[in-house]
Amino acid sequence: MREEENKRSSQSSSVKRFFKKRWVFPAIYIASAAIILTGVLWYQASSSDTDKYNYNSTDLTGKKNPPKAVEVNKPLESFKMPVAKADDAVVKMKFYDFNGKTEDQEAALVFYNNKYQPNTGIDVTVKDGESFDVVASLSGTVVRVEDDPVLGNVIEIEHDNGIVTQYQSVKDIKVKAGEQVKQGDVLAKAGQSLFNEKAGTHVHFEIRKDGVAVNPTSYFGKPLSALQESKSSNEKKSIEAPSQKTQQKLEDLEKSAEDEQSSDGQDETTNTTEKKNS
Repeated sequence: MREEENKRSSQSSSVKRFFKKRWVFPAIYIASAAIILTGVLWYQASSSDTDKYNYNSTDLTGKKNPPKAVEVNKPLESFKMPVAKADDAVVKMKFYDFNGKTEDQEAALVFYNNKYQPNTGIDVTVKDGESFDVVASLSGTVVRVEDDPVLGNVIEIEHDNGIVTQYQSVKDIKVKAGEQVKQGDVLAKAGQSLFNEKAGTHVHFEIRKDGVAVNPTSYFGKPLSALQESKSSNEKKSIEAPSQKTQQKLEDLEKSAEDEQSSDGQDETTNTTEKKNS
């Protein structure tokens, strides 16, 4: 019995001596804090893993929250002739192409104010030569309606990405600046202009990209994207800075026209003199 008591007393005394050491309690505190912190971190980690997934019931059938309809089959408009009845349309004068054939270039020159100027669009008439409805080639916004005695009044419609269509030599205008028009809407009636009197009753139609005129006949029946994707740098260069050969050709034509006018004047003077003498 005494031996057991001695053992117990020795054990208790060793425990007391252990706890009397200075580092024991700080070590216990640190260990406890580490255990508690580990438990908190584990709990947070387990909670975040479950939050990654939405376990709430979802409306899989779409009955409660139907998705917004997206129009995936919206038709793309293509350039059309600015005439209500395209079958009756006649291109009186074509677009002047600086890279075209010589005979085509000469046929696309407008003589005004004793000068030859390249035609920056096409002049459209109808077979019977009468006035006709001028319609929008594409949907867009009317940005310009201007009275111009030389060009015969001007309507300009803006489309996407710097593309505009222009309608000259028109009368009885039906639209105003700021209005939205749809493809085929009547804009005005075909009229006449001082700039191209030889064309008679017609509409002068232009397509411009970033201010540069392009050949309308190259884009009829094609979507707007075809012109948006085209490279207009070469066209701009050729329009704004024609080659020396082309410039010389224009000067020769102007000189020829002046010579014809002077010779006609001399003939009239000669005829008048002969009549007086007779």
